[in-house]
Amino acid sequence: MIPALIIGLYLSIVVAIGLVSVRYFRGGTADYFVASRSLGPVVLFMTVFGTAMTAFAMVGSTAETFDYGVGTFGKLASWSALVHPACFFLIGLPLWSLGKRYGYVTQIEYFRDRFQSSALGYALFPVLAGLLIPYVLIGLLGVGSVVSGVTVGAFPEAFAATRGAIPPWLTMAVISAVVLFYVFIGGARSAALVNVFQTIVFVSMGLLAFWLIADTLGGMEAASATAKPAKAVRAGNIGELEFFTYCLIPLSIGVFPHVFQNFLTARSAASFKLLLVMHPVAILLAWLPCILIGFWATGAMVPGGLLPVVPSGISSNAVLGLMVAKLTSPVVSGLVAAGVLAAISLDAQFIAIGTMFTRDIVVHHFSPTRFSDRALVNIARGFIVLMVALTYAMTFLETRQIFALGTWCFTGYAGLVPLLLAALHWRRVTAPAAFAAVTVTAVTWLALFVAADFGANRKFLIGGMLPVATLVLVCTVTVVTVSLFTRPPPDHCLAKFFPIKTS
Repeated sequence: MIPALIIGLYLSIVVAIGLVSVRYFRGGTADYFVASRSLGPVVLFMTVFGTAMTAFAMVGSTAETFDYGVGTFGKLASWSALVHPACFFLIGLPLWSLGKRYGYVTQIEYFRDRFQSSALGYALFPVLAGLLIPYVLIGLLGVGSVVSGVTVGAFPEAFAATRGAIPPWLTMAVISAVVLFYVFIGGARSAALVNVFQTIVFVSMGLLAFWLIADTLGGMEAASATAKPAKAVRAGNIGELEFFTYCLIPLSIGVFPHVFQNFLTARSAASFKLLLVMHPVAILLAWLPCILIGFWATGAMVPGGLLPVVPSGISSNAVLGLMVAKLTSPVVSGLVAAGVLAAISLDAQFIAIGTMFTRDIVVHHFSPTRFSDRALVNIARGFIVLMVALTYAMTFLETRQIFALGTWCFTGYAGLVPLLLAALHWRRVTAPAAFAAVTVTAVTWLALFVAADFGANRKFLIGGMLPVATLVLVCTVTVVTVSLFTRPPPDHCLAKFFPIKTS
């Protein structure tokens, strides 16, 4: 019962922060969608980092390491530490500047204006919003599996089918309701304040679990030595080209709609300095403990080990929860479960979905003056509720390994990075090229996803490389080729986005 009570306390604190944030809510779409562009460097860093590090980082990395070895750190953590700051500098800062200058709130508004194309926005919306659904799904699946792992035996009569553990469906429903509550009442401002608290919680709880589990196993050296006989390094599971093309996956952060919206909440360009410097350090603190726990689990969760083997029928997504539950105290189990809940950060995704629907579909179709600010906020809230209900319903489908599902989600966004970089830094890119790139990239992603058995085939490669390499290449070739064979953008458009600097 102790872990369940601590989880309840954590959720109560989150609700309380949401209620407090309402006092600072200024009303209207500007505050609901981008917090009136008023966030300073600390809150911006916490918000962007907390949004980027979902259950994919905590639960997914532990499960991936348990299944495939410590190479998981090299596959994404190390690449992300290098690529993310580059994306913040080359994409985030320019988009923040343009957003502040011209009042953009979503990526689609920028693309429509940049290419003077209304149709492009309608083509982008299902792609950007559609890829957010598996992103949210990752978070829900992660928290459901961990809470189930740490509450085994807590409710033997109420939940006999799950060995007394809180069933994932109930955990996911409660989390969805809590996040919806504070997003509903305070929008981006509530999400930002909650994310500050959540980032502190999930990083500190990950480090606490790491330290206590290492101590129980006899120290880091002893724990690692125990894992070696279990072949935890998993040699031969990844080729050189596959490993190298993982560097393309972190590019996705440059196209995430929710991260773009977080960029626009910054008070000034100076707010990005802390983000650029501290983001790699924070990635190390968030990923390394969970990866090592997954590594040690390969030696502890085997016949003859300190723990029983992962029970049949339970996904490796539950490894983190089981390790914490069996090797630490109930209090720590509850704290770490709260840390996983803190890592979910579904709020930014919910707000991004509602914002895109409201501004890029409703407002664009009916004109900006058709609805009041209050009505637009309510439209966004209604669409968010609809998308959350749809995503929750999808959790009852066949469970996919969180790391694999996350990789496919990030692959789709990373495939569009060449188009975004061209729009920001290449004067010659054209509207037909943008439309063609979005269409070709989306169709190619869908075809590859289906060919990989909807992500179930973990070894689906093309020429020894991850599908993301194909998508980035397809998008790049399409953008360059179509741009060179179509009419250049009009001078007035170029003057707006590439003003001539005078000394």
